[in-house]
Amino acid sequence: MTQHTDIDILLTISSLQERYTQGRLTPVQVIKTIITKLKQRGDDGIWIYTLSEETLIKQAMALTNMSASQRSQLPLWGIPFSVKDCIDVAGIPTSAACPAFAYDATHTNPAVQKLLDAGAILIGKTNLDQFATGLVGIRTGYTAPHNAFSEDHIPGGSSSGAALSVAHGLVAFAIGTDTGGSGRVPAGFNNIVGLKPTRGLLSTRHTVEACRTLDCLSIFSLTATDAQTILKIAQGYDPDSPFSRPANITPASLSSDQTQQAFRFGVPSQREFFGNTDVEACYDKAIKTLTDLGGLCIEIDYEPFLQANNLLFNGPWVAERYASVGAFVEANLDSVFFTTREIILKAKDISASQAFEGIYAMETLKQKIQPLWQEIDCLVVPTTGTVYRIEEIEKEPLGLNSNLGYYTNFVNLLDLSAIAIPNGFQSNGIPTGITFIAPPYSESYLVDLGSSFHQVFNNKLGATAFNLEIAPSLAQK
Repeated sequence: MTQHTDIDILLTISSLQERYTQGRLTPVQVIKTIITKLKQRGDDGIWIYTLSEETLIKQAMALTNMSASQRSQLPLWGIPFSVKDCIDVAGIPTSAACPAFAYDATHTNPAVQKLLDAGAILIGKTNLDQFATGLVGIRTGYTAPHNAFSEDHIPGGSSSGAALSVAHGLVAFAIGTDTGGSGRVPAGFNNIVGLKPTRGLLSTRHTVEACRTLDCLSIFSLTATDAQTILKIAQGYDPDSPFSRPANITPASLSSDQTQQAFRFGVPSQREFFGNTDVEACYDKAIKTLTDLGGLCIEIDYEPFLQANNLLFNGPWVAERYASVGAFVEANLDSVFFTTREIILKAKDISASQAFEGIYAMETLKQKIQPLWQEIDCLVVPTTGTVYRIEEIEKEPLGLNSNLGYYTNFVNLLDLSAIAIPNGFQSNGIPTGITFIAPPYSESYLVDLGSSFHQVFNNKLGATAFNLEIAPSLAQK
């Protein structure tokens, strides 16, 4: 096995916990390694705010000095993470990638607080598409980040910094958000896992809202099992959040031995790759891999999902973005990214009757789609049909952004759960991904199936020097 230097510490939860238990590593060593990496990278557009070196080392020292019994009470003891900068952490500014909007948070989002209470170490707040509006990742009032594998390509958004902090091995996991794909698109573009849980499982209180009725917190990690670990710790009913929901439904589960049995996965009959034959070929290969894992591939009519997509940014739900930050945008026009401003302000033209018509249309689509889940166990789609260069997005920001949501926008509108998994690389070296989608409360099923796929088909972890360890039962395939 290749020996890595300290600068190349593998930041997965399982790896860190194993080395901590063996006494081969301490939180102080991990934090010092991360600090060194941050200094080497400089202003790379990933971070909006990082805690001071002194604060981070002090926190790591406090954890290191705990007794064994104290450590055993902290399931995330010494695990570093980041938080998207539209989520509040008390004592740290929240900017939503708009410097003029920044305020000092006085409360911490409940899900993030659970992670801190579990012993995780917050490294800092990450960059995003301003006000979480976009799937490109470069609409920011700060330094724009780029793809982990190419300076010329977009990182995906809106949770660009969160995904990049994981892909580059700067944290073990990141908390982002997902309204129309923000927790999945940057995962696909940067070769990592993005879990979008059922709406309401993770409290969205103390966040800068995009669409309050649809918003989710999302989880980025190098492995699907790490994402599930974080979900189990961070979830919990929040009585002070009107959109919180308890995890009171037993989720479906697909154990490793069941991957040998038939599971039914749907694929869209109406596929769109926007001229990208590499992504199309990767998707075709993914279908074959799932079939080899015991899956039964069933083509489904994708038209109802496309109709739902259209309602997110071309329907009344955009009015929720105005309800959240519209007053600020109108009062500070020059401080808001042009494309973001255009999207949010057009919501002023939406009437109450249009809003109700949108609700009626969505409920009709839900009823139309519901029987499908009796025919398939999950829907498998490309995370995106293509990926764009930064210059392409700058020339056509709205149309190309819309293309990126072809396989993502409908998920929260239809109250579904999803996980984005790496799916290999294009000929230009840029990653692509697939997304597994299922009814609410299906996270365990999605994690197990996604993990099996990840192990068989793609074992590179983000943009790090490490590979995913292959399970012995799957290494034979």
